[in-house]
Amino acid sequence: MSREIRWPILAATLAMASALWFLTFYFSWGNFWLKISLAAGFLGATAILLGRGRLNWEFRPSDILIGIAGAAVLYLIFWIGNALSGWLFGFAPEQVNGIYSRGEGTDRWVICLLLLLVTSPGEEIYWRGFLQENLGRNLGKPAGYLVATACYALVHLPAWNFMLIGAAAVAGLFWGLLYWKIGRIVPLIICHAVWSVTIFALLPIG
Repeated sequence: MSREIRWPILAATLAMASALWFLTFYFSWGNFWLKISLAAGFLGATAILLGRGRLNWEFRPSDILIGIAGAAVLYLIFWIGNALSGWLFGFAPEQVNGIYSRGEGTDRWVICLLLLLVTSPGEEIYWRGFLQENLGRNLGKPAGYLVATACYALVHLPAWNFMLIGAAAVAGLFWGLLYWKIGRIVPLIICHAVWSVTIFALLPIG
């Protein structure tokens, strides 16, 4: 087992992730889907370069089923959460619509391709395969899981959207737990990709 990445490198990548998410969510200029794809792709490539073989790329046929089933469960969680939040918080529907409005003007097939090939793989490679993995090696798996999830939620603060931050926290907890239990990145990429395409392009809940 290779050694963990040192703290200064982890902190530097997290600062970079925060800056990229700030540029993506705070500023309205540019195409949102292109911006988030470039940010996630850059983070994923950085994680691969720094990881030097630490990422577990093992693929098993069951990973396809795990990924699809996980995406279905997470979609159901979000569907229930959307219904409850609309009942509990008057501002929720408007903020959910604000999330979807960021992608207006982009063809659905373009969104699907970016989510499948760039954004979902890039996010999972960095946030779970790199950050959570190395935080777990430094702090222990439970603490690594919680800290990585908190970071994933907090980088969405520049959007000033409570529902988006909450959604990131829920998704981060789900994917982080899945990675903790499985320890391989491929089923996480499949789960993230299927869920993202479904909730943002095929069956939006907003």
